[in-house]
Amino acid sequence: MKDTTVIITGASTGIGKAIAAYFINNGSNVVMNSSNEDNLKRAFEELGSPTNAIYFAGDISKQETGKTLVRLAKETFSSVDILINNAGVFAPKPFLDVAEEDLDFYWNINLKGTYFTSQAAIGEMLKQNKGSIINIGTVLVDHAIGGFPATAPITSKGAIHSLSRQLAAEFGKNNIKVNTIAPGIIRSPLQGKMGIEDADSLAGLHLLNRIGEANEIAEAAYYLASSDFITGETINVAGGHTVGHNL
Repeated sequence: MKDTTVIITGASTGIGKAIAAYFINNGSNVVMNSSNEDNLKRAFEELGSPTNAIYFAGDISKQETGKTLVRLAKETFSSVDILINNAGVFAPKPFLDVAEEDLDFYWNINLKGTYFTSQAAIGEMLKQNKGSIINIGTVLVDHAIGGFPATAPITSKGAIHSLSRQLAAEFGKNNIKVNTIAPGIIRSPLQGKMGIEDADSLAGLHLLNRIGEANEIAEAAYYLASSDFITGETINVAGGHTVGHNL
């Protein structure tokens, strides 16, 4: 994995920042992206302004952003080996209250962002006849919670799960692997944005009776990126959330 080039979206905070740190520390070249330039610059500096990383602020729901990320990766590091589609938004809202603009918001950022950035990366990976794409979904796609109404973001994440499998099927012959990581409750700024003051109070949703840490998603991403014989899979990193719950 040393000297491979990795594009990471949503890399300014939480899971994305942890993934960026993990790959940077293991010698990969990293292109960090976020829509918030101030947060992205701060994250880059907090990681030590590493010489094996650059950053570019841009809205991944816009097709041009994915193209720019790929171009910068090629110009700076000469290849596009791995894409980690981490950028996304998520918040609960009762089904009957969901408006068209809510659906547009989640589908534009979550699905279109993943779709367009993958499109740009695969175009380059085909030239190299190799590549790895890792999409970030959620365990709630396969294991819903009745007391957590979130149809708008979950349907967009479900589409990402399906996209991963289809891309794996279409481009497997080109040695391009596409997988999904489905996190459980992970300690990150996302909980605060959703109004959850004590994320640890949700520990019982996992059989291990704790919430996950962002670094544990980074470890899974690194494993999938370095594997040559896993594609089309959804890896649940959720402490047993999809198997059962503690009372």
